Amino acid sequence: MSGVFLGSSVRGAHRLLLHNHIRAPISGVLFQPSTPHARVCTRFPLLSCNIRKPPTRLSATASSVLSSPTVSASAAAAAAAATAAATASASPISSRIGILSWYLGMIQTRPVITKSVTAATIFAAADMFSQQMATLASPRNLDFVRILRMAGYGLLVLGPSLHLWFNFVSRILPKQDIVSTLKKMLLGQTSYGPLMTAVFFSLNAAVQGETISEIFARLKRDLIPTMARGFLYWPMCDFITFKFVPVQLQPLVCNSFSFFWTIYLTYMASTEKVNIPKDSSS
Repeated sequence: MSGVFLGSSVRGAHRLLLHNHIRAPISGVLFQPSTPHARVCTRFPLLSCNIRKPPTRLSATASSVLSSPTVSASAAAAAAAATAAATASASPISSRIGILSWYLGMIQTRPVITKSVTAATIFAAADMFSQQMATLASPRNLDFVRILRMAGYGLLVLGPSLHLWFNFVSRILPKQDIVSTLKKMLLGQTSYGPLMTAVFFSLNAAVQGETISEIFARLKRDLIPTMARGFLYWPMCDFITFKFVPVQLQPLVCNSFSFFWTIYLTYMASTEKVNIPKDSSS
């Protein structure tokens, strides 16, 4: 009786397994899925085995491109040309910003040599322009010795002195209000400006072989008129420099203003020396 009952139970279990489409492995251990999704499929094969992955969503741009029946080749070429033009127009601006960033970094790391090279470049360019204005000479007829002389003055004298001068003024008058700015302008016009003008005329004359008496005669002739014209040009330049420009950039702005002033200075320095009459011996 028990054998018949056991046989009927085995046959019923076999039919149940065939009905649910589940097969046991050869080893006799029922399959135990390792993922939740597989467990759901094992327990409820008729309900959950048809679960699908969510459809992949396309971006708006890709959808618009794929939904359009055709893509015009001319439109694609026009878009590429517009992109290239935008890149080309942005590249000069990026290069200018890169040069400015590099220059500001050099001012922070090597201030004296950077300001000196800047002054030398401006003095050389101003002297070239001055020669072309005075004689209408072609670039082949320029006096390059004179250009090198002016560049050397900017490199060795004016650049380092501007660095020291602006640091000194900002230390004794650190504010940038109107009163402090006017004090800086007065100090520059009565001390630094006349001193550097006299040094410029003297060194330039000495390099050209003039004697001490000839240098003093040149200063007597040219210094006062040059300072008088400087009082008409430099006060507004100094006001802008001291009022609105940071200390580390003040030599650069001053050199920029001095471009036009240097044209006049190099013209005055290139004039003929003063003829000093010799004492006749009795």
